[in-house]
Amino acid sequence: MNAPTVNPVSRGHAHDVRLDDTFDFLNTDDLEHGFPVERLPSLDDALAWFVGRGVIHGEGADRVRSQVMANPAAANRDLARVHAVRGALREVADAIADQRPPRPGSLDTVNRALHARQVIELVPASDGCVAVDHRHVGDPIDDALARLADPLVMELTSGQPERIKICDNDTCRWVFYDTSRTGKRRWCDMATCGNRAKAARHRARARAAGESEPNAAADAVDVSERAASDGSVAGAI
Repeated sequence: MNAPTVNPVSRGHAHDVRLDDTFDFLNTDDLEHGFPVERLPSLDDALAWFVGRGVIHGEGADRVRSQVMANPAAANRDLARVHAVRGALREVADAIADQRPPRPGSLDTVNRALHARQVIELVPASDGCVAVDHRHVGDPIDDALARLADPLVMELTSGQPERIKICDNDTCRWVFYDTSRTGKRRWCDMATCGNRAKAARHRARARAAGESEPNAAADAVDVSERAASDGSVAGAI
């Protein structure tokens, strides 16, 4: 999927996130052959995903791990927070694709995440001028979730939200950005879900054709048997 990149004012190492990163985050709540699959089953998995996508520093993730070692119950709370924001963002994406209002609770969850974003500020530069830097407000998880929410907000305010789609394959349902010329793409990937849908339609047509032929043959046999049992009718015919 080739989603547009949202590039506001350069923020140094402030980890700007692309829209397709946000969608990839939403799609970690996955389906495999139609069955739910959790791609972020533990807090450590979530932290590794965040670091891999560059939305938090490795040292920030290590700090969270250290805190969890001192307080194991915090791991479940932090993971629940990750899943809750992901679910709320997914609900917003679904609502955009379905052209309906999102559930109010989802908006509240996303807004709380957005409020924890990094603060952009001016700092003295080494050449005597000024530079743009950032300051973290919440903990690293808050920061990562706020940053992952940002591209969806940017797309709503200055992009093409009508191109946010949900894959038409019921065993997939990935969120994707429709880059087609007409804006009428139905599947996240034509080479996978699109081809599977075409193959399924072909099989359905083949089954329908195969079922109609035996039925037609059975009807013909039934007419012949009825005619043979009534000589007068058969003679008239």
